[in-house]
This record gives sequence, structure tokens and C-alpha cells, in this order.
Amino acid sequence: MLAMEYRGPYRIRTVQKPEPRIEHPNDAIVQVLRSCICGSDLHLYHGLVPDTRVGSTFGHEFVGRVIEVGSSVRNLAIGDTVLVPFNIFCGTCFFCRKELFGNCHNVNPEATAAGGIYGYSHTTGGYDGGQAEYVRVPLADVGPTKIPPWMKLDDAVLLTDAFPTGYQAAEMGSIKEGDTVVVFGAGPVGIFAAKSAWLLGAGRVIVVDHVEYRLEFVRNFAQCETVNLKEVDDMVVHLKKMTDWLGPDVCVDAVGAEAVGDFLQHLTGVKLLLQAGSATVLHWCINSVRKGGTVSVVGVYGPTFNAVPMGNVVNKGLTLRANQASVKRHLPRLIEHIEAGRVEPHKIITHRVPLEEVADAYHVFSSKLDNCIKTVLIPPGVTQ
Repeated sequence: MLAMEYRGPYRIRTVQKPEPRIEHPNDAIVQVLRSCICGSDLHLYHGLVPDTRVGSTFGHEFVGRVIEVGSSVRNLAIGDTVLVPFNIFCGTCFFCRKELFGNCHNVNPEATAAGGIYGYSHTTGGYDGGQAEYVRVPLADVGPTKIPPWMKLDDAVLLTDAFPTGYQAAEMGSIKEGDTVVVFGAGPVGIFAAKSAWLLGAGRVIVVDHVEYRLEFVRNFAQCETVNLKEVDDMVVHLKKMTDWLGPDVCVDAVGAEAVGDFLQHLTGVKLLLQAGSATVLHWCINSVRKGGTVSVVGVYGPTFNAVPMGNVVNKGLTLRANQASVKRHLPRLIEHIEAGRVEPHKIITHRVPLEEVADAYHVFSSKLDNCIKTVLIPPGVTQ
């Protein structure tokens, strides 16, 4: 089969790899109909995630058609069209019973934090991802969700990660009616976090980024205010000034390890790898949010040290919440929002690219060329 292959930082290509096979009675093999390049894939692409091995296939956002099932699979049949949450989870462990599907203990038991994730280095289990023609889906009775007949595939593929992660970012902010919410990052997750903040009762939504076309996009998609950090001398003071000097009620970090805006943080966290990424946005969130406010973190960071101002967290009485999104938990509500027409996820897709051109697609997305917001990869022979 044709698949994306990692060859080292900034080096990927498409190659012929063996097709996946059933390895466990509860596996399924899925023919990929759509896969996405996620902003967090860029952390792998840039070489910032430990134990990203040469030969790996990325891709944790994909939908497809079931073409084979293991002998113990009961909830899926050959021919079903499914969306596959990026979390790999067992459904029965201590954490799964609490609907913390991103923290499943049985799919990556040696990890201290993360559960299993498709195509996201051996720190999350070493599973191959969906930027390929076919993918093995373990624990197929609990992860995949059948796509409603009325739903577009382009909407469904964004339910595998980007939309649920943005929604959980807003949800973890414990937004109360009328709250002011600031979202850092106008990538797909930040865009969906801003849109979701309105669904949860926000009275004001502000998005911060440094790329003007992304800010224009989120203004139109999420009907929010925007701030270009390049035009601001001191982000904390600027946000305080915008909020009667109290600070926003909720701040969302939808950026993570590669934040820009602070030279020292970017140098130590991204260039020199002395931290688990640049903590610039974490500083801005903690220092600008009002006393007693909430900071929600869904941006991806590495598993090592970060210089974070915990003294300010304590002295301001902040609530700090973070996790990988538990996609399966959110799906019923998000499908309802899509069916009701409140959100049209497919509208954030700006580029549809043949899988054969995956290297160019990563370059365009990483370098923020051609007004790229979200890229969908189309395998050979699949009609759009």
C-alpha cells in the first residue's frame, strides 16, 4: 500500500509498505477515505517529540471503510464507514470507566501519562497512523464510531480530533454565561475552541495569533475578536486593558510547544531543546487570566521540563486543567451540533491533497503558505 513515511526532521515521503493485517481477534482493517495533517503532526515533523522513529507513518485523524474484522469483533461489519478517534483505548480500565479515554492504561502501560495515539511516536505506543491507504484499528469494538448516513466525510474526519479537542478546550474552561474567553492559537483546534466557547455560553471571545490570514479566518468562522501578537508590545498588559484591567475569565492554550512571541522561550524550548517546548503561551495564560480564573491547556508539549510560573498559579488562585481530548465522550453532542447546523466543521478545510503529494502538503502547512488552515489527504482511487 501507499503510505507516508518519516525519515527524520523535515524529511517525509510516500513509499510502498506492507498492508496491515489482523494481529488480534478484536482488530479491524480500515481502508482510509480521508486523513488529515494535524498541527500536532508538525511537532513530529520538526523533530520535537522524543522517540519518533524512522519508518513511522503519521496520521491520527482519519475516516474509512471497514474491509476486514477480527473473529471477536461484534460492533462492526465489513462495509461500515467509520470515524476513528485519535485515542486508542480499551473501554474497560480504571481510566476508561471515567471516560478518560486519552489516558487508557492498557494500550500504553509503560507510559507515565499519555495513552495510545495513532501515528504519534513510540511515546504513545508506536501505532502506525492513517496517512496511508489502509490502517490497522485495534480494539475495534470500542473506538470506531459509525458515520451517520447524512454526514459528509469531510465533517466526520474533523470529529476524530480537531473539533472534539477544541470543544474540550472550551469545556475545561468551565465557561459560565457571559464569560470572556481568550484562545491562544488560530489553528484548527483554536478555531474550534473559539466556536465552542459560544456554544458553552461565552459572552466574549478573543483569539490571539501572529498570522494575519489565520486571524481573518477565525473572525469569519467563529465571529470573534482577534489580536495579532506582532502588533502588541506586552500581551499580558494588552489583554488586561481589553478586560477592564481584571483579565479574561478563561484562557485557552491551543498552541503548545512551538509558540512564538518570546525570544528566550522559543530559543530554549524549540531551538536548543532545553525545555519540553516553548512555554510562552502558558506564561501569557497564567499571567493575564483574572484572579480565580481558569487556564485550559490542549497544546502539545513534550514529556520533560517546562519553566512555568507556578507561583502565580497559586497566588492568583487559578484552576489549571489539561488533557488529551476524550473524543468518544464528546461525539454525541458534537454530532447533534453538526446535524442542527450550528457548526460546519468541513468549512475549515482549505486544502485537499493526494496522498502521493504528502511531502509538499506538510511543507505548505508547516510554512503557513497558500493561506493553509487544514489539509485533508486523499488516498489513490478515493473520490472526493
